[in-house]
Amino acid sequence: MEISQTEAHQITETIDKSASQNTPGPPNEALFLAMAYLPVLELLAMSEVCSSLRDSVKNDILPWLNIVVERPLNKRLCDGNLMQIAAMAKGKLRTLALFNCSHITDDGLQWVVQQNPCINKLLIPGCTGLTPEGVIRAVKTLSQQGHTLKSLWINGVYNVQKHHLETLHSYLQIPASEHRPMSFPSHGNTNFLRLRHHIDLPPIDVQICPRCDEPRMVFDCPRKSCQFKKEGSTGMECRGCSLCIPRCAECGGCFDAFGEIEEAVCGDDLCSNCWLHLPKCSFCNKPYCKRHAEENSRFTSGSTGFVCDACRAKFVESLYYSDDE
Repeated sequence: MEISQTEAHQITETIDKSASQNTPGPPNEALFLAMAYLPVLELLAMSEVCSSLRDSVKNDILPWLNIVVERPLNKRLCDGNLMQIAAMAKGKLRTLALFNCSHITDDGLQWVVQQNPCINKLLIPGCTGLTPEGVIRAVKTLSQQGHTLKSLWINGVYNVQKHHLETLHSYLQIPASEHRPMSFPSHGNTNFLRLRHHIDLPPIDVQICPRCDEPRMVFDCPRKSCQFKKEGSTGMECRGCSLCIPRCAECGGCFDAFGEIEEAVCGDDLCSNCWLHLPKCSFCNKPYCKRHAEENSRFTSGSTGFVCDACRAKFVESLYYSDDE
């Protein structure tokens, strides 16, 4: 059976129309607005989606004004990568947040601050490749440019001493009234996207602990029922670093003399109230704290009926020995 030219033309038009309907259109405009709030890894991923997003990521400096590097990119970031990423801001970088980037050195940090004199938030907690002298040099460079840092996080940088902290305070020009300790929910949380909206944060995350007299993160207890915060008390009894005053990994509250300490699967200590409200392992009846649950995608903070890593390892080990028998 032969097909006439008219029928063939109609079939061709139908195929072309169907193909045009299945062709993906341009990305939603909301994606371009959201790029300014994305960490570096997500920005790089979006540049691989389509040509319009790639051009926007490459040519628009707005997404690069706040550079945030978290897991898993932090384990691979080196000085060369950081320089390439920071160059995208074209000297207008405002926030540099590097969380646990152990391969970043003093020279890499110094290059970035020299090229971007308008940085007002320098967050480098857990960057073990940096030295106190390198951090001081970077802060000094920024202060000489006529711009003062609003936030400096250095917890986890090795060998920070009291004289280093005093030097940083002099460059930051922090008033005595702002020398206040960290308060929960910053306790144990290094996710910049969660903390960026907390305006009541001290300019620097490390202070001199009133108990051990060492430069560490110092916390106030958030518990209103804390026995050390009775009326007329100064509250100093409950202020200190996590080594001097053990705290709940979930709420940041101190463990008073009468409170029970519960253990999480991840090894963190929890207060009884937080322990009761967290989902438990189906075998050992122990919870993960929310931070470790979110780090492991298999254990979300709202999941129930999960099996923790410890119980799963015991189960696999029992299967191994049973097979040998």
